[in-house]
Amino acid sequence: MAGKKILLAFAICIAGLASSAKSTNPDQKNDKFLVMAYYAGNESAIDQFDLSGLTHIIYSFCFLEGNRMIIPENRIPVVKKLASLKNEYPGLKIILALGGWGGCETCSDVFSSVSGRSEFAVSVKELMQIYNVDGIDLDWEYPAIPGYPGHPYKPEDRRNFTLLVRELRNTLGNDYEIGFAAGGFPRFFNESVEWDQVMPLVDYVNIMTYDLVAGGPTTGHHTPLYSRPEQSLSVDFAINYLDSIGVDRSKMIIGAAFYGRAWENVPDIQNGLFQPGTFKTAITYKDLPGWISENGLTEMWDEKASAPFAYSSEKGLFVTFDNPVSVGLKTRYAKENGLAGIMFWQLGGDSPVNGLLESIYRELE
Repeated sequence: MAGKKILLAFAICIAGLASSAKSTNPDQKNDKFLVMAYYAGNESAIDQFDLSGLTHIIYSFCFLEGNRMIIPENRIPVVKKLASLKNEYPGLKIILALGGWGGCETCSDVFSSVSGRSEFAVSVKELMQIYNVDGIDLDWEYPAIPGYPGHPYKPEDRRNFTLLVRELRNTLGNDYEIGFAAGGFPRFFNESVEWDQVMPLVDYVNIMTYDLVAGGPTTGHHTPLYSRPEQSLSVDFAINYLDSIGVDRSKMIIGAAFYGRAWENVPDIQNGLFQPGTFKTAITYKDLPGWISENGLTEMWDEKASAPFAYSSEKGLFVTFDNPVSVGLKTRYAKENGLAGIMFWQLGGDSPVNGLLESIYRELE
């Protein structure tokens, strides 16, 4: 009888170890809330931030050289620094992002051939091994629809994106993570991705729920949590849309913006919100309080959108942004709606003290 008890205890112990081991199978749902920081800074600037609550840092960006993914030579020290952070933060994952806005000019061409996709996937695995990093984020803006002005695109990109992800998974196996950045608007949802075929192969999708009004002729909220009659695009719109077409919520990651977008020549109607104007500039969050103060804008809160904005009737200046309250609410929304987590562009734009990353941590506590 004693021998049976020992065997039973051993079996329970082994089962417990097996169930607690982290699976790299992308079909397995995440049980840890992910906090992902895109990072485009240098190797020293990152030291000013509290990284203890991050699960991922996504280095931005790598590019294509021929069919291969490369890290620009002058950026290799940054990748090495990020990889070294795993010694201090053992659970941290370092991801290499391909492309970005303006960084994927040859993607449509390279990924349209078997040889292009194969050579690319092999080069990605080599970079993973050389630099001790943990995965890839495909930031192709955008497959099959217009993106960066002048960059080629074609309807076949949609299918080729699926084949690219499949080639990456076959080459990388389940040892490395695969994710991709998705536009936060219906044309991307409908035309850029074969969701039913891509999502089983990836670990998550980073939904770019910012720049929802970008450099257009009308103001609005560029990263609101909820929609309004005047502006349908929002975090909540994107999540419900993707949910309606069968995308798994447990692989969805929403985006916050660590920067604002400003317009000038905005008339004094509805405090400048949803009014004509001329796009002026983007402003990092760390510089935003000073810019608002120097230009005499008044900060306001839109209850319907759960989004801040600021306006000066005297100067006709309008700015839309995230603040600690809106980022905290986004974090809570992601948790309460069973999403994988939250990401943001980008860490270097944050204030190291009383910044937006701290508001994510506070909400998670």
